[in-house]
Amino acid sequence: MTLRALALLFLLMPVSCAFGIGARGVGDPSSDPSLEVAATLDDFHDAASNADGPRYFAHFARNAVFLGTDATERWSVAEFRAYAEPFFSAGQGWTYVPTERYIRVRRNRRVAWFDERLQNAKYGEVRGSGVLVMEDGCWRIAQYNLAFPVPNDLTEDLVAAIRAQDD
Repeated sequence: MTLRALALLFLLMPVSCAFGIGARGVGDPSSDPSLEVAATLDDFHDAASNADGPRYFAHFARNAVFLGTDATERWSVAEFRAYAEPFFSAGQGWTYVPTERYIRVRRNRRVAWFDERLQNAKYGEVRGSGVLVMEDGCWRIAQYNLAFPVPNDLTEDLVAAIRAQDD
């Protein structure tokens, strides 16, 4: 490999993985993996808000799944990209702002679970949860699940409305 190719690889690596993590790189034993995961999720949401499709979809692992709010929305990355790309191409993203987040990283630093409360102008409070895996030296989203939290006292009426729609 030429010196020029090595220099290019060195320059691209932080952009593709670090997503603003700071001086210590992803997977550095002295870094806090939960901060790395949080930075990845923050950049994921920022990319969606800015309709940056390439950056947004770079956060997904190979064979990842996105679970939307509708019961029929279980998408592979390719299916989700086909859905989202017309919006992103038109400069339309979606903004979800984290207000609370919990992250747990497995001791081997290769798997992380999270759940987060998010605010959205159209939907109000929603919840995101999922799993990230360390893939090719980067934290990647293996599963993301977007859901509407339903207050317990509204559940019975909501379930009845959903059943009536299904009939």
